[in-house]
Amino acid sequence: MSEIHLRVITPEGIYKEFDTPYLNFQSTDGDRGILPNHMPLVTSLKIGKMTCEEAGKRELFAVSGGLLYFRDNLAEILTDAIERSDEIDYERAKAALERAQNRLQTGNENLDVKRAQLAIARALNRLSVSGH
Repeated sequence: MSEIHLRVITPEGIYKEFDTPYLNFQSTDGDRGILPNHMPLVTSLKIGKMTCEEAGKRELFAVSGGLLYFRDNLAEILTDAIERSDEIDYERAKAALERAQNRLQTGNENLDVKRAQLAIARALNRLSVSGH
């Protein structure tokens, strides 16, 4: 049986690289899944969850957006940040959520509202994926 070779790249370099029988992710167009021999695909990822299988075990990741390129059973994800569910520091994610919510509540006219909203979305995604 053929598999998808998944390579996840962050600004720090290659985060993970392994073979998986499937890949499920959240794109800006909605929830998507790909199997081996899928047609070529380029899509934007939204802040959301990604599931796949690594070494026979189902894995869940929090993705902070990015791009996915798929061709010839090679999936490359370019993202600023990604964490497997067991790598997420729940207390740190909770603190980030509280900071972002507090920034929005200050009413500061110089506040970058979009940036604060994205911080809230990332923190909520990490909390959701962490399983707490």
